[in-house]
Amino acid sequence: MLFAPILIPIVFALFCMLFWAKPQIQKLLALFATSLFLANSLRLIHVVYESGIQTAQAGDWPSPFGITLVADMFSALMVLVTAIIFLACIIYGLEEVDRARKAKGFYPIILFMMFGITGTFLTGDIFNLYVWFEVMLVSSFVLMALGSAKEQLEGAVKYMILNFIASCFFLAGVGLLYKTFGTLNMAALAQTIPKGQNSEIVTLSALFFIMSFGIKAAVFPLFFWLPASYHTQPLTISGLMAGLLTKVGVYAMIRFFSLIFTHDIKFTHSLLLLIAGFTMVVGVIGAIAHNDFRKILSFHIISQIGYMVMGLAIFTPLALAGSIFYIIHHIIVKANLFLISGIIKKISGSFRLYRNGGVYDHFPLIALLFVVSAFSLAGIPPLSGFWAKFILVKAGLENHMEIIVAVSLLVGLLTLFSMTKIWAAVFLGKGRKSLELQVSSKAMFGKKFFRDHYLMIIPVMLLALITILIGIFPSVLFDLAKQASDQLIHPEAYIEAVLKQY
Repeated sequence: MLFAPILIPIVFALFCMLFWAKPQIQKLLALFATSLFLANSLRLIHVVYESGIQTAQAGDWPSPFGITLVADMFSALMVLVTAIIFLACIIYGLEEVDRARKAKGFYPIILFMMFGITGTFLTGDIFNLYVWFEVMLVSSFVLMALGSAKEQLEGAVKYMILNFIASCFFLAGVGLLYKTFGTLNMAALAQTIPKGQNSEIVTLSALFFIMSFGIKAAVFPLFFWLPASYHTQPLTISGLMAGLLTKVGVYAMIRFFSLIFTHDIKFTHSLLLLIAGFTMVVGVIGAIAHNDFRKILSFHIISQIGYMVMGLAIFTPLALAGSIFYIIHHIIVKANLFLISGIIKKISGSFRLYRNGGVYDHFPLIALLFVVSAFSLAGIPPLSGFWAKFILVKAGLENHMEIIVAVSLLVGLLTLFSMTKIWAAVFLGKGRKSLELQVSSKAMFGKKFFRDHYLMIIPVMLLALITILIGIFPSVLFDLAKQASDQLIHPEAYIEAVLKQY
């Protein structure tokens, strides 16, 4: 059960490499792999919901000595949303990604990236988490550098250097923990650290991990690499990275600071609360200041990460459920907004707001899809983002944290402002006078545009539909998120499931 989500992408990536000179076969293999991965992730959710936390040991070595795989509800949800985003982006990329990238290994590399991301969600060992991080890092760097354009290489190098620094902090934290406790198994550490021994070393290790995960998640003040990197890629790659990569950092932060580093919550989680507030504010200010569609969206990634860290910092069952709900909602919405920006680029030939205009008049379906995702990001009811923010605000007020609640509400209003700025310029504005003639000359009105670009539009429609369904039926996702948060707040079941063979 737990090996399948890891084996599927790596096996099919290797098959794609066997057909290196035949991108058409690679395309079919990638589509089949992601569809199979999605089916398996749905089964994993069902098994965890019905039977509780699942574990597996590679080579039958008992914990904490072997390679441990663990799936609780949090990791199962992350695997499921990973499957959804990869399938949507691969379908989108059938048209959007150029032939040169496909000929240079786009499909096997994207499956290697899925392999790395899935491993980070399912591992139960810190050193193996480092290995999965590096698999994800290398594959994403290669994806970013595939185009060989100067702007893309520059963005890829910035991304690689900052993540290399994050890896150094990670290894520093790993070294301290291993030297002190002699194990890197998460459950074993969770059982040992609360006993209160070597608390200063544990706190120092926690700070190293905050730095490492903070860089990967792009929190304040470690975010500056993200807006310099994400806007340089094809939208298929940007959608994947915007949706998933920073959330891997958030996932690791939540996992570590609910399972392992709970020895000094007053210090560590107060620091996380401060980081959350500044991340929200700085991100949304950056979004307001820019006039490039992709850069606005990139800064909003930073801003929205603050909400996820806010729930962790409050550290109650409701707050953690809000963070998990927010992560799932944001992965879908943010990936979709980047994909929509690619459709806008098809229409107008530019990401600059002032070079667009009149899209609503010619393409009302695209305008509707944007409204669903953008207003969900801003937290307008009854879309998914409203419920995510409502849960976090409720948790904050219950714990008398009025300042962070006020910050989150203000940032929500500023997010709405920046989204309406895009709406006014791109969809309602006049933009360049040549836009209407350009659209007319390419015969891209209405049904013909859909027929010509359905591979880009259908994934966007599906992600928008998921956003709407989460908004209409929030209790479904909230119940799963609540189960996940209960397992995080009360890790006894996790520890028992992993160490039962020891």
